[in-house]
Amino acid sequence: MTNKFELEHVGINTPDAEEAEKLAQLLGMMFNLEPRHGQKSEFAGPYFECMKNPFLGSNGHIAMRTPDLTAAVEELKEKGFSFNMETAAYTEEGALKNIYLDGEYGGFAIHIMQK
Repeated sequence: MTNKFELEHVGINTPDAEEAEKLAQLLGMMFNLEPRHGQKSEFAGPYFECMKNPFLGSNGHIAMRTPDLTAAVEELKEKGFSFNMETAAYTEEGALKNIYLDGEYGGFAIHIMQK
């Protein structure tokens, strides 16, 4: 079975909270997107996550979503990709809700999320 993947958002690393807010405001104004404040990041609509502190990926991260995360992980493993298990996050019920792949792709980390 081939999983369906969709782009969730692009995370952009910035050096600090002030730069994250400035970038989120600029992107929001540019594309008519509502700002949203978070603990670790500032969002411009649902598409851009401006990180208050650099996180994984030299430039940031790309978040993809899928309707069956467990199956997607297995499919990607079969294709030869591996995962950073230290980044795995789980629901209260113990189901996997997101995880990062190992490595960088074009300077970006990639994480897969349960839709």
